[in-house]
Amino acid sequence: MIITIGGLAGSGTTTASKILSEKMGIPYISAGDIFRQMAREHEMDILEFSKYAEDNIDVDRQIDQRQAEVARECDELIVEGRLSAYFVDADLKVCFTAPLDVRAERISQRENKHLDIVKKEIIKRGLSEAKRYREIHHIEIEDLDVYDLIINTNSFTPESIAHIIEKAAGEI
Repeated sequence: MIITIGGLAGSGTTTASKILSEKMGIPYISAGDIFRQMAREHEMDILEFSKYAEDNIDVDRQIDQRQAEVARECDELIVEGRLSAYFVDADLKVCFTAPLDVRAERISQRENKHLDIVKKEIIKRGLSEAKRYREIHHIEIEDLDVYDLIINTNSFTPESIAHIIEKAAGEI
């Protein structure tokens, strides 16, 4: 079973993916981890690297390619990433959503940053990503038709979210 989990920054994809991975005994990979690793390799923070990636389409292509390659080699895998559903041949494609204030609070706590700064960064990052996805892949990230299941993570605990996905996967 291959499962993709995508969603906006701070929607809880990493937390739920880790819980789901443990519950189902399926490994997972994260596009965000790959992106952050690449930012470190370029000695940039996330916002600088997002801006850099706007003018360097190879960044996005490398992330997408790495995920797709790993998924092709696995029988069971959870692939976490904003565009995973578009590039990974998955049995179940899940999208997370949550209000901006909720997502900003989560990131603020996780990164120990002031809430107002995080909100501005989320908005800036979202615009940067949407621009790149549109220009590079011709994907409108707001179009959710590619997903089998959409979950508002503000309405459930991470454990409940993992349970919902596990149940949906069991129906396939």
